[in-house]
Amino acid sequence: MTSRHAGPPRARRTALSLTAAALALATVAACTTPEPAVAPITGPADALTTAPDAALGAYYDQKLAWHECDDFECADLTVPIDYDNPGDGDITIKVLKAPARNQGKRIGSLVVNPGGPGGSGVQYARSADFIVGTDVRSYFDIVGFDPRGVGQSAPIDCLEDDALDEFLGTDPTPDDPSEQEGLVAAAQTMAQGCAEGNPDLIAHVSTVDAAKDMDVLRAALGDGHLNYLGKSYGTFLGATYAELFPERVGRFVLDGVVPPDLTSAELAKGQAQGFELATRAYVEDCVSEGDCPLGNSVDDGMAWIRDFLESLDRDPLPTDDPAVPELTEAWGSLGLAAAMYDQGAWGILTDALREAQSGSGASLLGLANTYADRVPGGGYTGNIMEVIWAVNCLDRPDSPDPETYEGYEDDFATVAPTWGPFLAWGSLACGVWPVKGENPPHEISAAGSNPIVVVGTTRDPATIYEWSVQLRDQLDNAVLVSLDGDGHTAYTRGSRCVDDAIDAYYVEGTLPKDGLTC
Repeated sequence: MTSRHAGPPRARRTALSLTAAALALATVAACTTPEPAVAPITGPADALTTAPDAALGAYYDQKLAWHECDDFECADLTVPIDYDNPGDGDITIKVLKAPARNQGKRIGSLVVNPGGPGGSGVQYARSADFIVGTDVRSYFDIVGFDPRGVGQSAPIDCLEDDALDEFLGTDPTPDDPSEQEGLVAAAQTMAQGCAEGNPDLIAHVSTVDAAKDMDVLRAALGDGHLNYLGKSYGTFLGATYAELFPERVGRFVLDGVVPPDLTSAELAKGQAQGFELATRAYVEDCVSEGDCPLGNSVDDGMAWIRDFLESLDRDPLPTDDPAVPELTEAWGSLGLAAAMYDQGAWGILTDALREAQSGSGASLLGLANTYADRVPGGGYTGNIMEVIWAVNCLDRPDSPDPETYEGYEDDFATVAPTWGPFLAWGSLACGVWPVKGENPPHEISAAGSNPIVVVGTTRDPATIYEWSVQLRDQLDNAVLVSLDGDGHTAYTRGSRCVDDAIDAYYVEGTLPKDGLTC
């Protein structure tokens, strides 16, 4: 979610488990299913390998030196810090490839991004067997990269781990001037830490910069067109690429859309609505299962959650974590949000809330840890909770005036009484950000591109379904695939209808029918 505490939408965990029976069924299917009609991407690829600017020629001419890394292949990509002034220095982008299983019929590379901003494409590609269909895995090299500022690619570092714990635990719904001052101070601490810790890069981690890096990566991979799977924030990155390089768009799938024309306030309000809808779906499921600790109706359950969060604001619950000894309203909200991304976590959330009723916030903090990529006891496995601000605040600035956020809170609460107050103050750091972006929100048409497949899920908490419709309508050449379901994003999340349509597009070039509903 877009929040000072939670960050923007991102496709969540990629570590999936399969039962032995499921693996056996998959093996049988692999043995009995006819081989698809593999269709290569066609077009004037020779004209697409050249750099858009002669000063960038050396970057576009580079060859990736692949080396083994565990069961994959890894390489370094060199890109300029500033594309307008490429002589001012370079950074290294880390790249990982899971080679196509059928190299004899390999179609090309499929570049993947899990979202964020701040999600590691390198780690995402390590899960290649689970993030794309079997046929796509057979005929495409699955390639992930850590975008600039993320993970292993010149990572943005803003706060020490204990300071980040404190930042994420700050009261997200200020009730008086003193609490407002505390929230403003926390936002300024993050902004100052990011600027002082990353002086050369802080102005050059926008989505436009990352999209330009993707085109350098495409050229280095030897592909005339970029084939791409972007989830959540990755849809914004993909749409930005399509605007900059429409003639270089190959087979594009944008799943769980963040529209490029949303302002910071519009993004936050939409997500408040999405999380409200998703939470109601969760409560409905809890009540229908029986013995729900939240009450006997959806309205009772939603009221209980609001009362619970307010109680955490007054009296945090103890945890078993020495670095975060108390479950504050902020940490509790993150725990709730984490479970909304995947309905498979709803049972875990119910158990955590039942535990909270008994006086312990340990399990709910555990859910929050998964959201923040935090290690129990202290420390973080990645830098998503820092770089998210560096990217978002260049892409979608906001106001430095607390009264603006008071207005947001009143407005958001009318459509999302549970999540509106939490998300209303979420972009305050972008109001005090020391660097201003140069690419304000705007519509993207990507005129001249190949067809783009846009995918939306009706009860997606972080990227509401209406946003997928919005982007499909903006793009000159796009179709919409809809999933009537829960959770964040749709492809490879359990819908055979969605998966078959996307797989056929990637492998055979068969465009799904616009308006396909699964």
